[in-house]
Order: sequence, then structure tokens, then C-alpha cells
Amino acid sequence: MSNSRDPWKIIRILAFTQIVSWGSMYYAFAIVAHDIQQEFGWRTELVFGAYSWGLLISGLAATPAGMLIDRIGGRAVMGIGSVLAGIGMIGVALSHSVVLYYAAWSVIGVAMAMVLYEAAFATINREFLHSPRKGISVLTLFGGLASTVAWPLTLKLNGMLGWRDTFLVYGIVHLALCAPLHALLQTGPRRLPPPGAHAVRNYTLHEALRDPTFWKLAFAFSANMFIFSVLAAHLIPMLQRFGHSAGTAVLMSTLIGPMQVVGRIGEMAFERHVRPQTVGKLTFATLPAGLLALLFLGQHQYAVAAFCILYGGSNGVLTIVRGTVPQALFGRENYGAISGALAGPSMIAKAAGPIVAAAFIEFNSSPAWLLGILLAVSLVSFTCFVAAVNARRAEMAMVAE
Repeated sequence: MSNSRDPWKIIRILAFTQIVSWGSMYYAFAIVAHDIQQEFGWRTELVFGAYSWGLLISGLAATPAGMLIDRIGGRAVMGIGSVLAGIGMIGVALSHSVVLYYAAWSVIGVAMAMVLYEAAFATINREFLHSPRKGISVLTLFGGLASTVAWPLTLKLNGMLGWRDTFLVYGIVHLALCAPLHALLQTGPRRLPPPGAHAVRNYTLHEALRDPTFWKLAFAFSANMFIFSVLAAHLIPMLQRFGHSAGTAVLMSTLIGPMQVVGRIGEMAFERHVRPQTVGKLTFATLPAGLLALLFLGQHQYAVAAFCILYGGSNGVLTIVRGTVPQALFGRENYGAISGALAGPSMIAKAAGPIVAAAFIEFNSSPAWLLGILLAVSLVSFTCFVAAVNARRAEMAMVAE
């Protein structure tokens, strides 16, 4: 029976569903938010607050979703998640009050936890007997296309149909395409390498939560996600405050997307020869280097270009690091639960980032002020990551002796 299970079938299915899920639930909102605000006449923080609320719900639901995937596999969890995504997006399309609007985004938040990267990675980890890292790396290449597809498509649909019908279309796609595709995912007993195939012992979620290494890793990922969410919302205005025109700022920022893909391809090329912990150290070190260049030379276009290249490459590889390092440090058996627990603080940081940064900018609008804070956060993040992986390496060395 195990021979009939083709783990690469998972990648073929998830390649499509990840683009749809990220594109519709995460990226599309930026395109339609202004029209939602205009129709309802609500304050900006009320409209965007529901989106942040959805991210918070996703963070809270990530651990239970991962535990379910560990136990029963991704077919049921991701299939139900697609149904909830469809219901949530249709709910937003039909909402006419704050209560219904926030309720719909709450459903979308649960769906995010059940279908986005952490759930997909846990599904891959459960089915790939020998090369889950390669499977995760390949999937992120497809996932990286989500914004490239979603932004122009949402802009086109919004112009033709309006934001309500755009969300309605996306909701129907989740119900009619993603849910049936997730139902085709393989299921069966967990596939684990034979005993002795790797040296990492399998931690339970309870053991991981009591381990300082877990919390160092959680803080490292959360701090990095905080920086990512701040820059996603404030990078272009920040570059304009350095004296660059809006056109130049946008042009430079377009380097980020392609560099994410380049970084992921580079990781795939060397994944057989370099441990994920080592890749993670390089990734976490790259971001402070980029921020340092922007902080001191931000008025120069070459420094902005250098930052966008370093930041894009770092952010692209970090997605893979988030999927592979928890397995390397805590084992595969309870990967879904542990990676979900790690994702919770990161989603909270992602939701809080733009709001906290806006408060910093309100206090002092100088780009150097905000960049200095982000640089300090990135250095702490790098230190925590290195401390986490070094501590686990020392423990494994002691066991080996």
C-alpha cells in the first residue's frame, strides 16, 4: 500500500491551492480595501482591523490545525479549510454590518491556519519519507507566485465586477476547486523514516514548549515576521522620505519578488550539501546587513537596490527555513503541532507590525528612526536563532558521546 502513495502528488495539488489561498485570503485585500472603506464609510482602522483580526485568529488556530494534520493527515484538514475559506470570503462579499464583516474574517482566519504554508508543510512532512525539505522548497517556488498572480487579477476583477463579486468569485473557487483538490490528497498511516535514519529525537508538543530552544526559535521567527510586515506596509513611504520619487521607490521594490524566487532556487541547489540550520543562520544574518545599508545610505539608489536584493533573498529563503528547521530541531513525529505553535506568535507579530510601526512614525517620521528600531530587532532575532540551533547541536553532541 505504501508503494502506491506518491508524495509528489501532494506538491502538484498544493502548487495550485497555495497560489489561490495566499492570493485570495492574504494578498487580494490590499487591492480592495479602499473600495470597501468607501462603500461602508468606516474608519481605516476598522476596515483593516478585521484583516488583522483574521491573522490573529489564524495564529491561535495554527497549533490545533497542526495537531490534527499530525493525527489524521492533510486531506480532511485542508479540505475543510478550503470550505471555510469559501464560506468566509462569500461572507465578506455579503456583509453589510461590522458584526458580519468581522465574523466573516474570523472564519477566514481559521481557514488560513488550515490551508496556508504551515498546514501545507505539515502535510508534506507527514507524507514525504525521505525528502520533506525538498518538497517544501519546491512548493515555496509555486507559492511565491501568489502575489504576482493575485494583485493584477484582483485589480482586473475589482474593476470589472466590484469588490463584493470579486470576493464572491474567490469564495466559489475555494469551494469548487480547492476543496475537491484537497480531497484528492493521499491519506493513511503516518510515513516516518525507519529507526536510526536520523539522529533527531521526536519531541512532543509539551516537551517542546518546555524547551528554551523552542522559545528562542519562536522569538526569532516572530521578530523577523514583525519586520516583514512593517516593511510590507511602510517600505515605499519610507523610501520617499529618503528623497526618492514614488516611481523610483516602486521600481526598486519590484526587485524583492524576483529575489525571493532566486533565493529559493539557490536553497534548492545547495540543500543536499548544507543543513537547514546553516541556511537559517545565513538568512537571518542577511536582513541586518540590508537594513544597515539602507539606514546609512538610504538616500542613494544603489543602497536601496542592495537592500531590496538582500531583503528579497532573505525573505524568500526564510519561508523554507520556517518549514525545515523545526523538523531538524524537534523531529518529524509531532511536526505539525510544533510548527503550528511556532507560527502562532509569528502571525500575531505580522498582524501587529504595521500598527506598531505607524505609532513609531507618528512619534518620529524620520526613516532612520524606524530603520534603527528594525535593525535592533533583526539583530536580536539573529542572536536568538543562532542560540537556538547552537544549543540543540550541543545537546546532540552530548548524547552522541
